[in-house]
Amino acid sequence: MAEVDGHRVAVGNASLMEHEMVVFSEHARIDLARFEASGNSLVLTAVDGELQIVMGIRDQIREGVKRHLHKLKKLGVRHLIVLSGDNQGTVDLVSAQLGLTEAHGHMLPEDKASYIKKLQSEGRTVAFVGDGVNDSPSLALAQIGIAMGSGTDVAIETSDVVLMNSDFSRLPHALGLAKATASNMRQNIAIAVGVVLILLASVFFSEWMNMSIGMLVHEASILVVILNGMRLLRYRLRKER
Repeated sequence: MAEVDGHRVAVGNASLMEHEMVVFSEHARIDLARFEASGNSLVLTAVDGELQIVMGIRDQIREGVKRHLHKLKKLGVRHLIVLSGDNQGTVDLVSAQLGLTEAHGHMLPEDKASYIKKLQSEGRTVAFVGDGVNDSPSLALAQIGIAMGSGTDVAIETSDVVLMNSDFSRLPHALGLAKATASNMRQNIAIAVGVVLILLASVFFSEWMNMSIGMLVHEASILVVILNGMRLLRYRLRKER
């Protein structure tokens, strides 16, 4: 909102125009619907309560994002949902191009937070990815809040995980590494417990077991656990090449 040479100028979305009591002609409404249907976010300019300019802005999908989302699905992510403040036409177009599960537009920060609460009430585990101030409430509510490294300080401080740059490939990499780490931990626990059980059984049911052999087997099992854990370094190097 501004006063320019005695004229009241308003630049914003359709909600702002309605607040300013700007009347849309039938021709203007057709143009607005056409812009939205083609996936554009609308920027409207009104002077003294009359619509003068209609602009459509469309975001370009980054190269490789669809491939990385497919990787997330292969890693076990069952629902990919976009929550956006853009108009529904834009959100639907992006959702169709990326193969998302659901798409919701015209959402304010409180709307996003309410939707996350709804998912959690259904027993779902929610991971939310965001980078702006408006995403902070949702990042705090989600079980896993993930902020992009190029995001605002508030979003980064609120989140549980921070991806140090805006490379979307880091997201499936982080999830894959987390799953590999959890699997590796289970393997190491099984190795450690298994060796202890074998040593205990040998003490009671064999004649060859003694302190020296027991210590040797135990230390060898520790070495196996360490080497097994080091396999995670190969996972990182393999994915980074």
